[in-house]
Amino acid sequence: MSDMNSAPSLAPRPDDEPPAVPGRLSPLRVGFVLLDQFTLAAFGGLIDALRLAADHGGRSRQIHASWTVMSLDGTPRRASCGVVVSDSAPLLDPAQFDYIAVCGGNDYLNEHPPAALLDYLRRAAACRARLIGVCTGTFAIAQAGLAARRTVCIHWNVLEAFQAQFPTLSAVTDKLFVDEGDLLSCAGSTAAIDLGLYLVTRHCGAAKANQAVRHMMLQGMRPPSLPQPHFVADLAKVTDARVHQAVHFMEQRLDDPPSMDAVARYVGCSTRQLERAFAAALGIAPAAFQRQLRTHYACWMLENSPRSITEIAFDCGFSDAAHFSREFRNAFAASPRQYRSARLAARKATT
Repeated sequence: MSDMNSAPSLAPRPDDEPPAVPGRLSPLRVGFVLLDQFTLAAFGGLIDALRLAADHGGRSRQIHASWTVMSLDGTPRRASCGVVVSDSAPLLDPAQFDYIAVCGGNDYLNEHPPAALLDYLRRAAACRARLIGVCTGTFAIAQAGLAARRTVCIHWNVLEAFQAQFPTLSAVTDKLFVDEGDLLSCAGSTAAIDLGLYLVTRHCGAAKANQAVRHMMLQGMRPPSLPQPHFVADLAKVTDARVHQAVHFMEQRLDDPPSMDAVARYVGCSTRQLERAFAAALGIAPAAFQRQLRTHYACWMLENSPRSITEIAFDCGFSDAAHFSREFRNAFAASPRQYRSARLAARKATT
């Protein structure tokens, strides 16, 4: 019998790993190119997914993955939130990387990025380094002419701007990221974490990806096919700027719907003028259009969120669950609970 008072023997905890062998390349090498006003959350999420998988215990040694942060001429880059990254390398030979991740942000309306940047991206593609468009970094890749005949993933909030700049390209907002082989594109924000975990799984294995998941206190990696919570209308054929401005304002206030007077003031017209503009452009009153946005938001929540019906009602700007149920039934001829059950059953049937 064992001595009950003796100290238990513990297996050694694997809290250390051998350092990288000089001259040996890591399985995953990523070069990050920071653009002006890049989105810090997307950049940080992607690079931290690599960092936490690269070493054991979050020690950040570049063993299983490596990364280099670059900018044009190695100059500092200011994120859209104001944080400045000053210690970056100039654009290095892309052949040394598996991926070149172009991290964009609020500069996506600039239709004339530096020629040196576009030339670098073309050189990267020519040497078979895969390109990653992070957040609006896909705009720069498209401007370099490298997105033709491919489907790219765009954040729903910039879809209209992307379609205006690149009307012949195929862009989707019903996914978190898209892998087209030589070009990956990501909606940005927290979807960049999922993309990072996807790359780690591919190159370093599921165990390393799960290691990063645990360190980041996540539930797991979301699949790329998970739709973005986007609730935008197709306004491609609408030319009235007032309607575009009003819809954009409504989209940003789904959980706290503004009055039509407030929408009209935001646009800079009277309520009656706003109603006439919506009737001419969309054949619907602005208040009814706003209800459509909110009920479609509710559809997404019912399919993709574990939140209760009451919580979703408040998230979508309804006064209570009863109000939500009435509006939802009017729109879809089913209660929110019936809709959720039917959609989940259909999803299980296809898996």
